[in-house]
Amino acid sequence: MPRSVLITGAAAGIGRATALRFAREGWLVGAYDIDLDGLASLAAEIEPLAGEAVTGTLDVRDAISWQAALDGFAAETGGSLDVLVNNAGIIQIGAFADLPLDRQQAVIDVNVKGLVNGCHLARPFLKRGSHVVNLASASAIYGQPGMAIYSATKFAVRGLSEALDLEWAGDGITVTALWPLFTDTSMVWGHDFPSLRRLKVSLTPDDVAASVYAAATSGHGLLGGVHRGVGTKARVLLGLSGVTPSWASRMLNRRIST
Repeated sequence: MPRSVLITGAAAGIGRATALRFAREGWLVGAYDIDLDGLASLAAEIEPLAGEAVTGTLDVRDAISWQAALDGFAAETGGSLDVLVNNAGIIQIGAFADLPLDRQQAVIDVNVKGLVNGCHLARPFLKRGSHVVNLASASAIYGQPGMAIYSATKFAVRGLSEALDLEWAGDGITVTALWPLFTDTSMVWGHDFPSLRRLKVSLTPDDVAASVYAAATSGHGLLGGVHRGVGTKARVLLGLSGVTPSWASRMLNRRIST
């Protein structure tokens, strides 16, 4: 039985690149999304590769949808799950007071509720040696104006990842949070705001997928930890955040984002 990975938001962007990366390495890939056309084209792309794919509908906001996806995939894996990649996420760009409340709540539902659903319901399928990889963001280093609610949800990803890595360590389950900066996906296409202009899009989905695969297959390692910056800029910002006084962090982020 090949090793197994379940990926949310797998139809496009980082999730799709991650599914293809694991497939090329010979894994059994569970690719789940609400975009069925995207999943169909992904399955066709995986077919000639070394791995196999199981695709299915998953609305991460819905616990019943999660349970159905996990049960269905477990039937193909012998009942366990080697890696869970919580990738599904959405963003809203704009001033906090100007964005309609329902659009901000939608970000919370996908980015936070979806993550909580996935980690909680997947836990019975995880075993010693399993890994959970959660897509955080460099926007969780310091709250970002113009994308405040997205930034807040990624702080939630950060906190939950830290807590679960400690809670599950005794059972041999590792949890990692990945911290990419702006990546060339539809989440940033067509947007123009100060931090994007200053930091620019410097990552491809394949770059992030490579980091997901590394986290899933190496755990924390001797010198690793829960958090991994993706790309040089994110690693530098993440490193600085641990040693920079709060006033200096505020000044730096004000300069980046205004």
